[in-house]
Amino acid sequence: MKFEDGKEGIVDVNQLIEFTGIFAPLKDFNYLKTVKINAEWGTIHCDNGADLDPDVLYSVVTNQCIPIYKNLE
Repeated sequence: MKFEDGKEGIVDVNQLIEFTGIFAPLKDFNYLKTVKINAEWGTIHCDNGADLDPDVLYSVVTNQCIPIYKNLE
């Protein structure tokens, strides 16, 4: 993966998700080849609606903690 700030790396999704529920189809290599990058969302997504949180992916690539966002309401 490569991010807008130039950081890049490899993400092993085996360490992030269980291949059950919406992620179960990813066990099929042919389905896995259909995964795409959605530039608008800034993340990986599947045709069945499954996607990966870009903050989590960035955290894995940069070895940084996931930012905590406070509710500003």
